[in-house]
Amino acid sequence: MAKGPGRRLPGILLAALFVYWGNTALQVCRFEPSFPALPAGFDGCRIVVLSDLHGAEFGEGNRALFDAVAAESPELIFFLGDLVDEYRDLPADYAETVAEGLSAIAPTYYVTGNHEWAAVDVPDLKKQLSGHGAAVLDNKFLALERNGDQIILAGIDDPNGYADQKSPAQVAREVYAAWGDPFWLLLAHRNDRFPGEYSLLGADLVLSGHGHGGVIRLPFTDGLLSTNRTFFPSYTAGLYRENGSVLFATRGLGNVGRLFRLFNRPEIAVITLRKG
Repeated sequence: MAKGPGRRLPGILLAALFVYWGNTALQVCRFEPSFPALPAGFDGCRIVVLSDLHGAEFGEGNRALFDAVAAESPELIFFLGDLVDEYRDLPADYAETVAEGLSAIAPTYYVTGNHEWAAVDVPDLKKQLSGHGAAVLDNKFLALERNGDQIILAGIDDPNGYADQKSPAQVAREVYAAWGDPFWLLLAHRNDRFPGEYSLLGADLVLSGHGHGGVIRLPFTDGLLSTNRTFFPSYTAGLYRENGSVLFATRGLGNVGRLFRLFNRPEIAVITLRKG
């Protein structure tokens, strides 16, 4: 006997609640990559990695997000692009609120993603962010100091940026020209450029978003869908190694337009650097 609509309704409601929870309940995931070349002063350095917020709000004004990040006591915060979404209208102060909330917790460093270049006036966005506490790394690099040691942090604009912007290879050459052969980190939005491009630059650790964890995550897959709607992408979540370089890809926080995640909760990633 076929089930009537009334009998199906509880299952439909439970499924809808599960999907809602899976797209709004923040998940903290912790990783401890180790590197023989890491300066001893950075052993134990704790970093929160965020990406792909896409205009979402976790709590009013993203208060739940800020509280969850603060609870991890990070020394640094990296935001890896797609703060905004080209398919979503946002309050005028959205970017400033995020920059203020995160930079009040720890020094916050930001690079653009592809959606910034499609959605907003990027130079104006960068001014808003830097004016409210976030350091914008647009094809720039700087030294970080901890316990008497230094490492280099570099960040590149998304390839959707200006045609005449510095290439990642140019930025890498400038890092080596200025610092010799340092231990260095690269913030670069696009995870899918790691194997063929970013892993060849020499950075010890590349940190990326963009892949949304493969949108839908199933057992034994590295994500089901890429952001280009191809099946079974790789480099979408966690740690990978290619060409002597390590990638950390965060699953990110939000969704593009009306898309939703499945078995793939919004991620606050906590990276603790280890020497070893």
